[in-house]
Amino acid sequence: MEKIILITGATSGFGKAIAEKFAAGGWNCIITGRREDRLSALAKELESAHAIKTLPLVFDVQKRDEVFAAITQIPGEWQSIDVLVNNAGLALGRDSFENASLDDWDTMVDTNLKGIMYVTKAVLPFMIARKKGHVINIGSTAGKEVYKDGNGYCATKFAVGALSKSMRIDLLQHAIKVTTINPGAAETEFSIVRFKGDEGKAKQVYDGFVPLYADDVAGVTYYCATLPPNVCINDLTVTCTAQADSIYFHK
Repeated sequence: MEKIILITGATSGFGKAIAEKFAAGGWNCIITGRREDRLSALAKELESAHAIKTLPLVFDVQKRDEVFAAITQIPGEWQSIDVLVNNAGLALGRDSFENASLDDWDTMVDTNLKGIMYVTKAVLPFMIARKKGHVINIGSTAGKEVYKDGNGYCATKFAVGALSKSMRIDLLQHAIKVTTINPGAAETEFSIVRFKGDEGKAKQVYDGFVPLYADDVAGVTYYCATLPPNVCINDLTVTCTAQADSIYFHK
């Protein structure tokens, strides 16, 4: 089988765009997500457009048993995973610490941090057996500078950066690359989810400037994954031209 990539959160946003980018490059795709109808539709779309193979896996990265049940049962011909993209993640709420929802915090920690731990832990035996592989974790500029009312989300994305650094050290002995990609403001379903379906409030986030789009982040991910075997980008932050960091914008 040709090169294989596993992408979490592939039903929308960055994950979907990353699947489309790699499929266009001839990669076979293991796509995962919670929404079976969207996964099935994406699998058919990728196979039809690019003549590649897909393996859709329906599970929630927050649920350890689901993660390990799905990944440990991957058919043998799919186990030679070259690249894992830990993309599944979300922000919920934009409230001052004292007003923030504990449920929102739990969901972000379980998805943004524990989800990466679970999926990577399940995939690693396949990479270690081959003495090669590449883990790409999608972080955020929110993991570089904290901003007002970003408390729980920023904390999880700072944790992704720390986790990636420790993974890179621990996995050196297995010749496995670890990259963190930290996107800035990107217009996807992200803000709609953050503001719990309030599309008007979500749209205001991107008023007055041209943000990143999912395809931009997909292109950066593809670049990182297709460098020579002796080259690893450890940490990469990407913003639109109108954004300096997680706080400063020109509108």
